[in-house]
Amino acid sequence: MCGIVGFAGKRQAAPILLDGLSKLEYRGYDSAGLAVRDGEKPAEVVKAVGRLKNLAEKTDDGKALPGTCGIGHTRWATHGEPSQTNAHPHVSGNCTGSGSGKVESEVVGVHNGIIENYKELKEKLLRHDYRFYSDTDTEVAVKLVDYYYKKYIQTPVDAIMKTMVRVRGSYALELMFNDHPGEIWVARKDSPMIIGIADGETYVASDVPAILKYTRTVYYIGNLQCAKITPGEVHFYDLNGDEIEIQPVEIKWDAEAAEKGGYEHFMIKEIHEQPKAVGDTLNSVLKDDRIDLSEIGLDDETIRDITSVTMVACGSAWHVGMALQYVIEDLTRLPVRVELASEFRYRNPILDPKQLVVVISQSGETADTREALRLAKNHGIRTLAVVNVVGSSIAREADNVFYTLAGPEIAVATTKAYSAQLMAGYTLAVQFAKARGTITEEDYAKYIGELRSIPAKITKILEDKERIQWFASKFAHIRDAFFIGRGIDYAVCLEGSLKMKEISYIHSEAYAAGELKHGTISLIEDNTLVIGVLTQNELYEKTVSNMVECKARGAYLMGLASYGKYEVEDQCNFVTYVPTIDAHFAASLAVVPLQLLGYYISVARGLDVDKPRNLAKSVTVE
Repeated sequence: MCGIVGFAGKRQAAPILLDGLSKLEYRGYDSAGLAVRDGEKPAEVVKAVGRLKNLAEKTDDGKALPGTCGIGHTRWATHGEPSQTNAHPHVSGNCTGSGSGKVESEVVGVHNGIIENYKELKEKLLRHDYRFYSDTDTEVAVKLVDYYYKKYIQTPVDAIMKTMVRVRGSYALELMFNDHPGEIWVARKDSPMIIGIADGETYVASDVPAILKYTRTVYYIGNLQCAKITPGEVHFYDLNGDEIEIQPVEIKWDAEAAEKGGYEHFMIKEIHEQPKAVGDTLNSVLKDDRIDLSEIGLDDETIRDITSVTMVACGSAWHVGMALQYVIEDLTRLPVRVELASEFRYRNPILDPKQLVVVISQSGETADTREALRLAKNHGIRTLAVVNVVGSSIAREADNVFYTLAGPEIAVATTKAYSAQLMAGYTLAVQFAKARGTITEEDYAKYIGELRSIPAKITKILEDKERIQWFASKFAHIRDAFFIGRGIDYAVCLEGSLKMKEISYIHSEAYAAGELKHGTISLIEDNTLVIGVLTQNELYEKTVSNMVECKARGAYLMGLASYGKYEVEDQCNFVTYVPTIDAHFAASLAVVPLQLLGYYISVARGLDVDKPRNLAKSVTVE
């Protein structure tokens, strides 16, 4: 949520800042702003409400803002309504905050996160004659830095460290001091921030895509650390103000991976990238036809010592956990719980020292998931992170890390990261089962063969996507949709329903099919769309029976079945098929038509597929 960029170098900063912000639009925002310094002149601040193009128009695509050092921000409103006044950057002076022109302030800054004690800090600053023009917690943080800078007549690092000690909450702060031209200062606690260097220039961003076209050498600033950025250099400091060293990390993604590559939207591009994402993730742990988890830190002895598994996640990652629960329990006979991170961290869970807590997050920065991880670690529980972003907070803090190899995912609605997480979970389930002796060597080889087949089978589904496109155009204006299934199919329904509601704004719900008669069936009326997922042979007839009950009450039925189940066409109005596969792994195939359905309905409704309203890619605050 929100996006931060910064640049210190030899070229004009504003066009680079705007370009970086454009790469972060997927994070969700309601306003945007820049602050740029031209030599020793005061910072010039420009802000605009709405899409980034409004800010670009105000600044003639950045050309109207001279200067080679600057910061930028896209804001997601938390404290204070979306407005030009509340937009970032904020300043330490008692000005109107209108965001147009040069600003005579000691400190100019932007901020991601939430300052939990901002009211207390604001009251303190009011007693010291500070005046506030906005409703934001960010203005409080900027003015607090200014207060400590002036009170102790010290350096920026001293002022920032004193501020960090006083502030409660999460933040990624980016600041410029009037007395220090050509410098950007940053500080971080629990909100993501990276710094990149190339060719005598330095870049700051809250996520990799913003700077990927300029450099692939980045530094991940740690919690409760700050840094001074100058052209081609960065110096890091700990909470005591002592300089420390951080090693750079090379990003393996190509810049083109974060571009649309000829597709109309990132979402449809990423749907088509799933065979590669799934295959790469599998191959990262598959060696000589055997799964090798040694680089993750899970040898067979460690696996045999585990007594239970708890999977903790949010959103689509939680849906991954729901599907994997069936697979892991059935193959390994280990008890598995799947927890919403936002609930797990607050309900004083019962934790067994020998259990494994698996946290799943594409970004590795999801706030509730990160805090759930910390809760488990505080209890001495082994933690395994399944994440997509190297060097992310969750990856750095977990005991063991399984990196999914999905590459950058830009669309807010996840597709390829979800599928890569499923594959990671499958490999864990199969290897755990082998290590614990709950499957035979023959079963082991069979399951690995089935996993190897998934990328090609997803490709087969994508080759028949026009049928889904036709069906989506027919149902683009429905008000309600219900997804029903049993077992793993129910878990797939959860994700299919989310894909529809988050990008098409159609009310949709997922239900375990057997629960329909316990209340939900009362919502069925003429032409209500009911989508039944039918990949589990043992549960197939029961789910079809539930679908027929809906049809008798006027529902329009769409079936999603495996090849060979053609008799379902006698009951359904429309059926789409996926290749057959071992039932444990059917979610990887069944989810693809539902992703396509949500996408094509959104397109047919003329909506912004990649940036749905009110949503952000990474939920980095509570």
